[in-house]
Amino acid sequence: MIAIKDKIKNLNVVIGCPIGCRYCYARNNCRRFHIIEDFSRPQFFEEKLRLFETKRPKVFLLTGMSDLAYWDREWMQKVLEKAAKTPQNTYLFLTKRPQLSELQTDLENCWFGVTVTCAAERDRIQTLRKKVRAKHYHVTFEPLSDEVGEVDLSGIDWVVVGTETGHCKGKISTQRSWAIALAAQAQAKNIPVFMKEGLFGILSEEEMVQQFPKEFML
Repeated sequence: MIAIKDKIKNLNVVIGCPIGCRYCYARNNCRRFHIIEDFSRPQFFEEKLRLFETKRPKVFLLTGMSDLAYWDREWMQKVLEKAAKTPQNTYLFLTKRPQLSELQTDLENCWFGVTVTCAAERDRIQTLRKKVRAKHYHVTFEPLSDEVGEVDLSGIDWVVVGTETGHCKGKISTQRSWAIALAAQAQAKNIPVFMKEGLFGILSEEEMVQQFPKEFML
């Protein structure tokens, strides 16, 4: 069983998000460890860009404690410039608000994704492709809180599926059939699927699919 954090490292160049999701672990961590004063007001930590300078290829998630939609354009420009100078690495970005994003890049090592937790959010995938023009897209279905149904995965290069973890009030556990149905849709299009370790127990070990895109060079 692979823990995704053992392969993909969080590098939080921006910390803070105004969305206020009920299940947000980042906000709770920020409050607990006093990382920034006001989590609802994102801050850019430009000095962390030096951590892009690795000798060996790595995959970094840059939005583990933020949402891409609330990054200033200046921050994004600086991150993309540094990503262009470090082509050995892969950089992942996620948003829950693709309609607020407006971005275009031809960098092969930057992957832009959207979070979908339920059927009502399926349109976020199409909106991402429309608002963010990039070489690679991914979708994270986490925390998966209902049956998403048929989704348009055209142009998507990676699918991640996960359940809500922790002990947050109102917690909704993913049902086995929901996760399996999403994985089947992706696999039918030859899209690699990664089921996060929190699904183990809901799914058997044989049902767990943990694939990474070949471009990640893991």
